[in-house]
Formats: sequence, C-alpha cells, structure tokens
Amino acid sequence: MASTIFVLNGPNLNRLGSREPEHYGRTTLADIERLCRETGEDLGLDVEFRQTNFEGLMVDWIQEAGDVAQGLIINPAAYTHTSVAIHDAIRAAEIPAVEIHLSNVFARESFRHHSFVSPVAHGVICGFGATGYRLAIEALSDVIRT
Repeated sequence: MASTIFVLNGPNLNRLGSREPEHYGRTTLADIERLCRETGEDLGLDVEFRQTNFEGLMVDWIQEAGDVAQGLIINPAAYTHTSVAIHDAIRAAEIPAVEIHLSNVFARESFRHHSFVSPVAHGVICGFGATGYRLAIEALSDVIRT
C-alpha cells in the first residue's frame, strides 16, 4: 500500500504563472501539481495536492493530513510569516513536514526572512522554483521510509 503525502499551497499560489514572474517564474500551479503527482508516482507515493487562500482551511487540511497521511509538504506562502495557527497545526499533526518556497525568501524583503513554520518543519527548501517540490517529495520519501 502506497504512503500518502499532502502537498498544501497557501494564498495567491493559484495565480502562479502570471503573478510576479520575476520571483515565481511562469510555471503554473497546475504544472506543479503534475510534477508532484509524477514524482510521487515514481516513488510509490499517493499525492493529495491542494491550494487555498484561507488560513482556517489550511489548518483543517493540516489536521486531516495528521490523521491520514505519512507526511506533509507545505508552501504556506504569506502565512509563513504570520501564522501561529499553522505552526501549531503542523506541530500537532505529528508527521514529518517539509516547508517549501519557490523563491529564495532570504534574498527578498526582510519581513520574509522569518518563518513560523520552519521550527516545526523537518526541513526547508527555497529558491529552486518548481524543482523544489520534486526535491521536497524526494526528501520526504526518504524520511518516511527511514
């Protein structure tokens, strides 16, 4: 039986491909979903891929992941820098989580340098664009299997 992982995406990521291409590129969220599903299939993982602009819904999905999944990849987007609720939900889920960002947040505005998610993540990947999702799935697969 395949392990299930959740790949959760936060606010404004539904606008990828047209939103600030100098930071996020031209890849769409649908492109990233395809990449995640293909990578998951190659590694024997079922991928549950979702996006929301609502913090409470993100918390609900993290809780669901804690109940049914073996791991979590999360791009909390702007909630990275503001959400204690997401931090608490990831901690309570008690599954390994990888935080991901398309851009290198440390090469951007100083307010993006702080993450409420990083302290409860198994690891963080940033700055590699859509490729970071593949890297995150590969890393999470290794964590789940060991």
